[in-house]
Amino acid sequence: MILKIRNMESIRCKTLVMHEMIKLGFENITVELGEVEFEGDISNEKLQLFDSALKSFGLEVFMDKSSRLVAEIKAAVCQLIYLSDDLPKQNHSDYIVKKVNEACSYSALSNIFSQKENITLEKYIIIQRIERVKELLIYSDISINDIAFKMNFSSVAHLSNQFKKTTGLTPSLYRKIRNTKS
Repeated sequence: MILKIRNMESIRCKTLVMHEMIKLGFENITVELGEVEFEGDISNEKLQLFDSALKSFGLEVFMDKSSRLVAEIKAAVCQLIYLSDDLPKQNHSDYIVKKVNEACSYSALSNIFSQKENITLEKYIIIQRIERVKELLIYSDISINDIAFKMNFSSVAHLSNQFKKTTGLTPSLYRKIRNTKS
């Protein structure tokens, strides 16, 4: 059986979901971003316990199709952004459509995403890219030029513009401020 999970966007979330499934007595568990797969069925009582445990961590099991699609879209975006070193450079929309594997166009997926999340898919992608840039600025010595290339921005100016729109700071100033706080 496969359960889709909302807001599951990191390795830490995967570990948490695995731990909660083990606590409920499940075996042969496979956890991926946005979903958990296990053998057998789950009773409504265990499902409620699992969902309650996840909600305390900001995660949630969901059942309806549009919520499932949104979770798959978010997982695809995170994979594209955080695993970009392992993936060939490609268009976000093509990657998302291919990864979600629905008979929907990017436009249809984007509309579903916007209705459910109250933010456009493009804005969500930009926010996630900027979050990744922040991590690279803080936890690596990679130059801003190399970060722009790694994150598939057309130029350093494009990265700086998007970064400043989102954070109010330039990447250089952000790195300088964060490094002085450490």
